[in-house]
Amino acid sequence: MLEWLIDLDKDLFLFFNGLGHPFLDTIMIWLSDKYIWFPFYGYLIFRLYQHYKWQFYQPLIALILVIIIADQTTSGFMKPFFERLRPCHEASLAELIVLVKGCGGTYGFASSHAANTFGLATFFFLIERSKFSVIMIVWALLVSYSRIYLGVHYPFDVVVGGMVGMAAAFLCKTLVYRINPGLARR
Repeated sequence: MLEWLIDLDKDLFLFFNGLGHPFLDTIMIWLSDKYIWFPFYGYLIFRLYQHYKWQFYQPLIALILVIIIADQTTSGFMKPFFERLRPCHEASLAELIVLVKGCGGTYGFASSHAANTFGLATFFFLIERSKFSVIMIVWALLVSYSRIYLGVHYPFDVVVGGMVGMAAAFLCKTLVYRINPGLARR
């Protein structure tokens, strides 16, 4: 059963990775670059302030915890524990893969990019339930797909990473609303 899932994951990876186009290469590199999103993260903090006014620091702390939990679960625990090579490090895929940019670390299960972006998007979806939070989910999907497109993650790496991020968001949102039930009424 496990071998079947691994083979399916490789087949899906080769399909999605093979959909590349030179025009999309730059866009996918941009989507995947965590530093380019700093102004966007500043905007997210501003949105928290708009919504919660002087109590915005409480959901902000919860959001920071989402990222810490998601990132450390994937990078600090899962990657070293499972030791699943990234597709760009798989010798059997060397001739089949389209590697747009550098490969990154040795292990890829589960995707920290997917965990972090889905953690952010899910947290905003849970506290806002607005059109903006739907845009956040689309953003997380695009960033996660960029990891497959660039040749650095298998689809299941991204799916599991996304699930880790969503779980962290649910946990931290529940925690912050239990600590201060007044936040939920805003």
